[in-house]
Amino acid sequence: MIDFHNHVLPKVDDGAKSLDMSLSMLQHAAKQGITDVVNTVHYQHPKVETEDISYKRIQSEVQNLQLELDRNEIPIKLHLGAEVFYLPNLGSVKDDPLSTFIHGKYMLVEFQVHQLPKTQKQVFFDLKMQGVTPIIAHPERYKPVQNDISIVSEWLEAGCVIQVDAGSPLGFLGPSAQTASERIIKNGWCHILGSDSHDDKRRNFCLNESVDLVKDWIGDAVNPMVLDHPRAVIEGKPIAIDFEYEPEEIPNFWAQLKHRIGLT
Repeated sequence: MIDFHNHVLPKVDDGAKSLDMSLSMLQHAAKQGITDVVNTVHYQHPKVETEDISYKRIQSEVQNLQLELDRNEIPIKLHLGAEVFYLPNLGSVKDDPLSTFIHGKYMLVEFQVHQLPKTQKQVFFDLKMQGVTPIIAHPERYKPVQNDISIVSEWLEAGCVIQVDAGSPLGFLGPSAQTASERIIKNGWCHILGSDSHDDKRRNFCLNESVDLVKDWIGDAVNPMVLDHPRAVIEGKPIAIDFEYEPEEIPNFWAQLKHRIGLT
């Protein structure tokens, strides 16, 4: 399996706090059958505003950690990447090789939890026109999505790829994220399942456990989420974005009231 989206580099962002923690996390990942780990360091996020999040530095950190993995005989290959915090400047930062994945075809984008800026639709459209496909990081964790799941269908219509955190279906990120992730996955809207691991305790790699659960929901349709699709991002190949959406009929207030008092 390929784990896409994690913060495993030591002492770089809010992820692994030490080399020992990184190695512990990756040893745990290897035991789950994970062969490739696409690191996604926080990029232009307030959490790292005092850090050197440059391509040169992160590339060096990945290379150093790979050497330690090889030295400790942990059979995992690391890949360079970033999780870009949404600002209206995405069209400008796309030329930084760290902001996209290897071939410059995809950008992993995260939002603030409580709001989705109105500018994002135009910015994503412009990115697509410039040959960069946005990957929406963990939409199930955003409050607006939890309140209105159809927002995900709008991203899909715009040609975006959807990535769900592996801990969400398992309930590790709260009941609202769990419910939203189940709806996204069962609707066939999830392309990539990634751990979003940060440490060797509460937020460790959990891909195998999550895949087992999701397989109960959708069968072998989970396999591309941890194999073909993350591999396509690494290789700069297209991911088919096919989906169907039928809006849920939500009864208005008076209809709900009549139902409760037995008038319908």
